[in-house]
Amino acid sequence: MKKAFIVGLSMLLLLANLSVIAQENNPVLPGAYQTEQYLPLLKNKRVGVFTNHTAMVNGKHLIDTLLLAGISIQKIFTPEHGLRGTADAGEMTKDSTDARTGIQIVSLFGNKFEPNTNDLNDIDILLFDIQDVGARFYTYISSLQYFMEAASANNKPLIILDRPNPNGHYVDGPVLEKSFSSFVGRNSIPIVYGMSIGEYATMLNGEHWLNEKNSNHLSLTVIPCKNYDHQTMYSLNIAPSPNLTSMNAIYWYPSTCLIEGTVLSEGRGTDHAFAYIGHPLIANKGFEFTPLSRVGAQEPKLKNKICYGWDLSQRNAPTNKIDIELLIEMYDAFPERASFFVASPGKNTTNYFFNKLAGNASLMHQIQSGASAKQIRASWQKGLLKFKKIRKKYLLYKDFE
Repeated sequence: MKKAFIVGLSMLLLLANLSVIAQENNPVLPGAYQTEQYLPLLKNKRVGVFTNHTAMVNGKHLIDTLLLAGISIQKIFTPEHGLRGTADAGEMTKDSTDARTGIQIVSLFGNKFEPNTNDLNDIDILLFDIQDVGARFYTYISSLQYFMEAASANNKPLIILDRPNPNGHYVDGPVLEKSFSSFVGRNSIPIVYGMSIGEYATMLNGEHWLNEKNSNHLSLTVIPCKNYDHQTMYSLNIAPSPNLTSMNAIYWYPSTCLIEGTVLSEGRGTDHAFAYIGHPLIANKGFEFTPLSRVGAQEPKLKNKICYGWDLSQRNAPTNKIDIELLIEMYDAFPERASFFVASPGKNTTNYFFNKLAGNASLMHQIQSGASAKQIRASWQKGLLKFKKIRKKYLLYKDFE
């Protein structure tokens, strides 16, 4: 029996080692690496590229890769945080000219969210390549939808160079109710939706979730990743935005971004945004930090004030669920609970930024009323099951379940 156990254990270790070797020999390659699939589609075309600093291909930026291949780039379109990924969250960026290439840059996080007809009239085909993090309130997927709607309205074919989702190995959270639709969540999906950006685009198109005024058929092509599936724990080697600088922060983000809708600091203005959480009024916590002005967080919440609270940078983030227990703990620890959630004037439920992030008013009410994490999670299940059935139709990669 002991010998059989040792043999079995040896086989398991061998299989684990082979899996590691297979991953090393077959690295995940984003769609942008499959140049043989998309460069022929761009040849002799005037191209508009929606991208930012994350669109790297073999150590070069996508823009450089396209120019070296002789592709004519007419315009560069940029999302929140701009082309270089350094602008503050919510900072309106301006149109400009790329100093290095001389290409016109059109900001789609300034005076407008989507390109207009004038922006597109000298473009034959559109290309999209941005690294997402897989949370509904991360605004790149809202920018994607606006870009798709403009492509449809103006009869421009669109190619998406897919990239893996670092939170693509689970689905969790409340499904957004349409009355809470905003730029931090436009569609009825959960906070963690478990899809690559290419899969999400095919769902937007296939479920007819694009703006109804754009009734034209969208010509959509997705260049998929290689060696990726929804069991892959994909690590980013470049920060997707200025306040997500580590994989632990990216894993915490679906839980702790909700803190943006409260009076607590979510750690912007520190080295560990979304992993440092606190407030000057929090007591009985041995950890303290002070948010300071910095690139990507010029005016952080509670700037220059000593905050006491939680150091999540020293705690492994959950990689299969949103940490509701932690949110309840933070609410219970705050001495002035009546002012914990931040409301805009009027105090309608849709005016609470927390509710826009959550996608409903229920989660705030559940936390206020003392509901347990188990009860809160149970209230999500019907919506999650409905979403998962829709999601399954558009997966390009093997699922986690």
